[in-house]
Amino acid sequence: MARPPQDPQIRINEILDTAKYLFSSKGYFGTTVSDIAKKMGVTQGMFYYYFKSKEEILEELLKRQTAILVSEVREMTYSSFLPSEKLGLLTGIIIKSIRAQGMELLDTVYHEKNLHIKNKLIQEVTGLLTPWGLRILEEGQRCGEFKVEHPPTSWSFILLVNEFLIDALYEKIADDLLELRVRLAESLIERVVGLPAGKIHILF
Repeated sequence: MARPPQDPQIRINEILDTAKYLFSSKGYFGTTVSDIAKKMGVTQGMFYYYFKSKEEILEELLKRQTAILVSEVREMTYSSFLPSEKLGLLTGIIIKSIRAQGMELLDTVYHEKNLHIKNKLIQEVTGLLTPWGLRILEEGQRCGEFKVEHPPTSWSFILLVNEFLIDALYEKIADDLLELRVRLAESLIERVVGLPAGKIHILF
């Protein structure tokens, strides 16, 4: 068996990149551990040195993308945009992040066999994004742009609106209907934070 590189993260990233490619081209359920090892030109033993299963690979891919998403949201939160602009940008970042990973990955997460992974992912993303979402709401309160009675409750509702849009991506609805959902999402978020119509703009 080939010796692992000095830095295990190098090999881990190679496995993840290869798996992501195969999941996109052959589908998650159509890809085997053997396929991943063969594509890399290594033995299955090397694969199992780093990962216990294909499901663990999927979860690690999702963690990697979640880390990128949270980093982008954190950077945006510290920007000079108005709080209302930040709320629109936040949703746009989430949508773009999902699209960047490809619809095959979204379909895989939403598959009935992977609902436990989906639920775990939602909990993790919610926990990681909540401090930044609350920061935006509190900033909007301080500057007088928002009128929010209870920021945690308002943030929970905003997360539900985002799930509404993610579901639309999974359902692959027509562009005009997706546009309608986005406009409705903007309107709902405006009402949640006490903004007049036309203040939230979601770009995706």
